[in-house]
Amino acid sequence: MKRWLKLVAGAAAMTLLTAGCAGSGGSSASSAPQNATLTVWLMSGSAPATLTDGLNKEFEAAHPGTTVKYEVQQWDGIQQKLVTALASGTPPDVIEIGNTQTPAFANQNVLTDLTSSVNTFNGPQWLAGLKASGQFDGKTYGVPFYAANREVIYRKDLFAQAGIAAPPTSDAEWLADIAKLKTKFGSDPNFQSLYLPGQYWYTLLSFIWDNGGDIATASGSSFKASLDSAGSKAGLDFYKQLVDASGTTAPKDNDESNPAQAGIYGGGKVAMFIGAPYELATAAKTDPSLTDKTGAFPIPSKTPGQTAPVFLGGSNLAIPVNSKNQDLAKAYLALLSTDKYQTQLAAAGYVPGTSTDVSALNSSPLGAVMAVASKNGRAVPASPKWGDVESGQNPLKDMMTAYLTGKKSIDQATADADAALNKLIG
Repeated sequence: MKRWLKLVAGAAAMTLLTAGCAGSGGSSASSAPQNATLTVWLMSGSAPATLTDGLNKEFEAAHPGTTVKYEVQQWDGIQQKLVTALASGTPPDVIEIGNTQTPAFANQNVLTDLTSSVNTFNGPQWLAGLKASGQFDGKTYGVPFYAANREVIYRKDLFAQAGIAAPPTSDAEWLADIAKLKTKFGSDPNFQSLYLPGQYWYTLLSFIWDNGGDIATASGSSFKASLDSAGSKAGLDFYKQLVDASGTTAPKDNDESNPAQAGIYGGGKVAMFIGAPYELATAAKTDPSLTDKTGAFPIPSKTPGQTAPVFLGGSNLAIPVNSKNQDLAKAYLALLSTDKYQTQLAAAGYVPGTSTDVSALNSSPLGAVMAVASKNGRAVPASPKWGDVESGQNPLKDMMTAYLTGKKSIDQATADADAALNKLIG
């Protein structure tokens, strides 16, 4: 999962060469052509071979004369490869794209408008947060494929030793538990109640949204940054409360990947960190005993008993507008969207995009928590220029470091971030 938690939010603002594009309608034959080849591009690690082998076999059996040309793509370099393919007259028929890439491609008129086919793709069961990421300008261009989100991963044994009987269910309880952990283990200068890097903006989003704020609000076809709103400031201030209370040694001028937080947790001196389930396996390479010692709980809300919204990282499925096999491509997406195949994604550790059946995730304690939290998932603003935010000097990261280090007041830090964001997506 790691590759898309960071990479699907990559540079999606590269201008497409639109020569040969037919517009948003596409070319849909009234019936599937004979002896057709349906080219499908999915990303490395997205779906297990058992799923795709079964899917392709079933699809070919249901469409005699059709061959599925299934090609696994690598995330490294995929942006330029998609740009080139989508601008051509012979693109693949089905593609997987990161959820933050979808608006950029939709804006370039290289994806088929799927609005009228939503119900065909199990629309009533779509994961809400991913559904929004597949929409642009009031239309649907992406079908949710899968997602994952962050949760609080913690040491059950350290909680018990500190007298914490159950995970916190509110921000206030969370801060109180951090204090209990510091009281119990604070004599160790290397101990951290919560490891929390200063530029972990994916986590910051949970607190901003929980307090009623947002990164930006839609303004016609563009966006207006809103990090200086009262709710957004409250979220940023709570992030600082966690950093100050936890005694974290994480850098205030870097994110969760530098250094990799799973490795820090693996060192045995951290009681909690905020991450995705796959990170436990990384930590357990250093200390295998962590697998049994670790539990998880959803990121708490300021409202007792509720959970904070979470950022959903994941992928959408789309049909290039220049595909010559529109009907077959839609039939392929319809089959992949069924519970039969979506539950196989859940078994592989993903939150399925078009199914509410997450029973396979419940076999894993961390997976079960992720599934619960995903119901309150959200996406970043559906701006076609969002890739510029993450590929360049990210204003959210700059804002966080400036406020956490005291170089700027919260008013100045948020105002400066808004100004920078408006230049990028406004």
